[in-house]
Amino acid sequence: MLSKKLLQYLSDLKKNNYKEWFHENKPTYQLLKNEFLQFIAYAIADIAQFDNSVKNIDPKKCIFRINRDVRFSKDKLPYKTNFGGFIVPGGKNAGFAGYYIHIEPGNCFLAGGIYMPPPDKLKAVRTEIYENTKEFKKILNDKNFKKHFKEIISDDKLKTAPKGFPKDFEDIDLLRHKHYTVVKYINEDLVTSDKFADEISEVFNALYPFNSFINEAINYQLGLND
Repeated sequence: MLSKKLLQYLSDLKKNNYKEWFHENKPTYQLLKNEFLQFIAYAIADIAQFDNSVKNIDPKKCIFRINRDVRFSKDKLPYKTNFGGFIVPGGKNAGFAGYYIHIEPGNCFLAGGIYMPPPDKLKAVRTEIYENTKEFKKILNDKNFKKHFKEIISDDKLKTAPKGFPKDFEDIDLLRHKHYTVVKYINEDLVTSDKFADEISEVFNALYPFNSFINEAINYQLGLND
């Protein structure tokens, strides 16, 4: 279970997002980081019960640094105001679909899928959807999936058919996504309750077929299993 201290720390960090405050409170940060790391380790073990591909992943390879990369950003605040963990085969930078936990005051959510994949992997997913549309739509329309996720996030889509695919394809809208991700927002009270672990298990179990379709598409279309 995650403590209320974690959310309080992130709230305080948002109000004091500068290096001096962060270093003065670094012992608190380290304690809470370890708490989150242990929680991710627990989540990995739980997810591995239905998705064997994440078994034995090092939780340290799943969590994101709190330092922001400000090199190319107008926003020069040095720290993120969230704790995030992406549980995925090979670790967070492996380029596969996985399970994401985001803890931030006023913006907590569970998400999954694949975000901003490189061109070869994006084409692989689109090709698999094109060739197995019925199977993919069955996953999206499954009542267990729809209980938690409304639809694929569609705020960044092509205006027309992607190159190499017919414009008159009946389900062309499914191929216009630049990433294939879904999200479920959750209440802060749930995050710090003993029911949060059960929520993660239920939500990510419903997400598993979606992730599995994407990862199998990448492995098959790119010949990564050979």
